[in-house]
Amino acid sequence: MSAEPSVILHTDRPAAALAVLMETHPDLAVHACDSYAALPELIGRVAAEVVYSVRFDGTPRYPRLALVESATVKWVSIGGSGTDHLGHWDPARLTVTNSAGVASGMLAEYALGAMLSFSLDLRGFERRQQARIWGGGRVEPIEGKTVLIIGLGKTGEAVAKRAQAMGMLTLGIRARAKPTPSLDEVHGVDALLPLVGRADFIICCVPLLPTTRGLLDEAAFAAMKPSAVLIDISRGGVVDETALLQALDGNKIKGAALDVFATEPLPADHPLWGYGNVAITPHCAAVHDGWDIKSVRMFTDNLTRYRRGEPLENVVSPERGY
Repeated sequence: MSAEPSVILHTDRPAAALAVLMETHPDLAVHACDSYAALPELIGRVAAEVVYSVRFDGTPRYPRLALVESATVKWVSIGGSGTDHLGHWDPARLTVTNSAGVASGMLAEYALGAMLSFSLDLRGFERRQQARIWGGGRVEPIEGKTVLIIGLGKTGEAVAKRAQAMGMLTLGIRARAKPTPSLDEVHGVDALLPLVGRADFIICCVPLLPTTRGLLDEAAFAAMKPSAVLIDISRGGVVDETALLQALDGNKIKGAALDVFATEPLPADHPLWGYGNVAITPHCAAVHDGWDIKSVRMFTDNLTRYRRGEPLENVVSPERGY
């Protein structure tokens, strides 16, 4: 740690990020980088100690090695919440923080909107409107329904708060079960199968880890009610897409709202595109005007702590992934 570290802002909007950073750290040498390819050379050239980085062009091309194996980088501040695109790093040599909570409210609204969309059959009514058909369809309340939230970080808790305000029974799963605000029940991962069988809506909010990859598999879908709806705002890979397709084909669940996928962008020939009971969004549930500025402000607050030699907030464990 140094009081005047060399800093890189690695984002597709470096000018906006730089303007925010300069409000509180005008004395620092700050370098902007808006591409994946240019980052390794820039790190070496400026001997960067701190890098604020946004995953803005997908995971496969992300320059993780330039960050986790750098001889100079001591702290990587991730602009979002997920850190799986970094792979593993040595916490004794590199500190990684994330921006957990920066978009928890927006993600919770996405989840609530998806639940309302299915309960109000908005997709069905849209099809009837396009066919100029009057009548048919039915709406039902989400009040009194049961929602299972898998992963109770800041996003999961934000979902629970809104769901409980709508009169829903809120169930939650977390690695270490403990009483949690806005949750009627909290259980460990070993309770997954019984809980999915009780839920009308299943909302996935966990990070992608070796322990969560394929968490919602064939057995989980087999345990769900035929009226259940899956909402995935986690990371591609947590839901076994083959098992999901089998569940959809077998009418084992009512439908799904998916913002994340094992392969992104979702290939044009992927079968998920063809389901009328599946809502697809392009990994944008957390993206809204101002989210990036809010994230940079979280980074600048942490940068102040870093320069003072104080503990950083939102430090991520490579083993836990959060």
